[in-house]
Amino acid sequence: MEYSKRAITFDAGGAVRFLLAEPSRFAIAVATCHYYQKDHWSVQTTSGATPLVTWDGQYWWNKVAAKAGARLSDFRLHGASVGIGDVVAELRQGFSALAQALDDYGEDAGETGLIMHLPFDLRCSLAG
Repeated sequence: MEYSKRAITFDAGGAVRFLLAEPSRFAIAVATCHYYQKDHWSVQTTSGATPLVTWDGQYWWNKVAAKAGARLSDFRLHGASVGIGDVVAELRQGFSALAQALDDYGEDAGETGLIMHLPFDLRCSLAG
């Protein structure tokens, strides 16, 4: 699934439409054993305004393998790149061991991600 979530605004009902639609989308997805979603986010006060925050996201889970993950790329606050990748770049010079430990969570500018373990799901184990 791929979604464009670029119309999240405080005017014109964009934020309200998003908040009303998201729980039902999540409820449908969470019942599946495998899932992958990519979306493109932009939140601004009004239509056409400079975005407060933007990012591209990828979210997935595989309940058979008992793993889930998320990756945010091109994450920006008020146009400035932010993410674990930005922190890693700053730490490389003086704190290389810490930078190395963090780069599993994002090494490019504006990138943040993680992989986590999920609890055992008998229904998905049987579906294999």
